[in-house]
Amino acid sequence: MRFGILAPMPSELRPVVKAFGLRKGRSGGLDGHVGTVGGAEVVATTTGIGTELAAEAARRLLDRGEVDHVVVVGIAGGIGPSVTIGDLVIPSVVRGWPDRRGFTPASLGDLAPAGEIVSSDDYGYPPDALAAFIASGVVAVDMETVAVAVVCEERGVPWSAVRAISDRADDDTVDTDTLTLVNADGSPKVGAALHYMLRHPSRVPGLAKLARDATAAATTAAGAAAQACAAHT
Repeated sequence: MRFGILAPMPSELRPVVKAFGLRKGRSGGLDGHVGTVGGAEVVATTTGIGTELAAEAARRLLDRGEVDHVVVVGIAGGIGPSVTIGDLVIPSVVRGWPDRRGFTPASLGDLAPAGEIVSSDDYGYPPDALAAFIASGVVAVDMETVAVAVVCEERGVPWSAVRAISDRADDDTVDTDTLTLVNADGSPKVGAALHYMLRHPSRVPGLAKLARDATAAATTAAGAAAQACAAHT
């Protein structure tokens, strides 16, 4: 059994490496972080941000990593009253936007699925869409999971998603401009970030809290994924 772990950004991969006890190495033809958990082999790598990069990463993982089960691990934006920052989200279904096509994750260890994740390249959603999401049971949004699901289901490979809430996606507490301060691979745009903080000094405390919450959420998701993969085998 070999698990392939896909974390969107380096900041989400680092907790995965720690939780799984991985080291830099090679799995099949794929360079990444490798190790074992519960008797199963593990290879982990990043996808980058957005559906296109996530699909490309999933194809590379399946083509070169020779994995049996793909797990998307990382942070998500919370939707609706049933989740708060820091909560673990194990979706029962992941849907694209705006097509709303649904994909059902495979079970993973003892994790209990609940709620839906909507996944798309949109940084924000209009109020009527958010209201419809909440009414239909959506608890979080992200930008990668549905693309990984499409690739895995085309290849007949089971996949799962383990996310944790890092911020709210249904209010204005996060300035969507801050989401443009990272490169497509998830690395920070240092110059742009410094310029943003100089122009908006009052938002610096909020950015610091966002970073802390994201780190904590990524750590929660990684720990849950490691325990679930160990139990799954």
